[in-house]
Amino acid sequence: MSCDFIDLANSGIQGLSPYQPGKPIEELERELGLSNVVKLASNENPLGPPQSALDACRAAMNGLHLYPDASGYRLKTSLSAKLGVQPEQLTLGNGSNDVLDLLARVFLDGDSSAVYSQHAFVVYPIAVQAAGARAIVTPAQSWGHDLQAMAEAIDSDTRLVFIANPNNPTGTWLTEQDVRHFLAQVPDNVIVVLDEAYAEYVEEADYPDGVELMADYPNLVVTRTFSKAYGLAGLRVGYAISHPDVADLLNRVRAPFNVNSMALAAAEAALNDSDYLARSLDVNRRGMIQLGEGLSKLGLDVIPSVGNFIAVAMPGRAGPYYQALLEQGVIARPVGVYEMPKHLRITVGLEQENARCLEALSAVLNEPRS
Repeated sequence: MSCDFIDLANSGIQGLSPYQPGKPIEELERELGLSNVVKLASNENPLGPPQSALDACRAAMNGLHLYPDASGYRLKTSLSAKLGVQPEQLTLGNGSNDVLDLLARVFLDGDSSAVYSQHAFVVYPIAVQAAGARAIVTPAQSWGHDLQAMAEAIDSDTRLVFIANPNNPTGTWLTEQDVRHFLAQVPDNVIVVLDEAYAEYVEEADYPDGVELMADYPNLVVTRTFSKAYGLAGLRVGYAISHPDVADLLNRVRAPFNVNSMALAAAEAALNDSDYLARSLDVNRRGMIQLGEGLSKLGLDVIPSVGNFIAVAMPGRAGPYYQALLEQGVIARPVGVYEMPKHLRITVGLEQENARCLEALSAVLNEPRS
């Protein structure tokens, strides 16, 4: 006797495809017998982790036989001081993906809907569908969010709106005026999630600080991460800033030990390591120029980006170019799942990694294609 376990699952989950991360270096080395592989696929920090975080991890190892502080008291205290918010407004997550999922679990069900943009972060549709909610996807404008279309798409059953600023994978961004105008149109009973995973990299003068906007819009939730500019992707630490009542709801369903002891310690250390953050931003600034100029010289069109990555249009479908780059020992990221079948997303690396990527691209572009 057998059971069809698929039929037992939540109807939204039955049709889901798992999130596909960037190919790991070790996997490519095993598959093709390569060494000295360059990975520019997952928007990781090329500097590696800060030394301050490594030191904090070593100190935390002495307590690995104990459960972590479920409240995250020390990290929340540091975050509240840096951000000018109350600890009661913070929810810690196993990466910002975790808090995005928590928001969907708390506010969505089969009788509700959520709004997000075409080409937006793939976790939004996954979280919405897993909750059994209806997805309302608005067409993109110049590869970015069309906020007016999103405001007009909000329905009577809408509970969440997801906005990525900057957006992944396009790198497009919204001004403070754009965001304020949008928020003023959103009903008070709709939660707006402003995903600022790449906010630290943005240097545009009119880029908004989501936390400052919360004073005027209590239905705004801001999510951020330590995985990018702070170099802790492997430890998975993210957080949400929200109205205390929203944070209380999120903490009701949050797993009690969702952030481990070493991650808590490392995040606290990285948050206070201003030298490391300054170096991260400098490396990214110079790398963006290097990649942008190099891709332009290769005759490729790029989407202007303010993150730590660039989406570049290939002459045809991106899949064959992605595979050819793998054979050159360079891992980029195809983004067909974002309805961008001709684009590759390339993370900014160190100077020599960017140069290696551009050399590999030049070689690949000169290869004959059927």
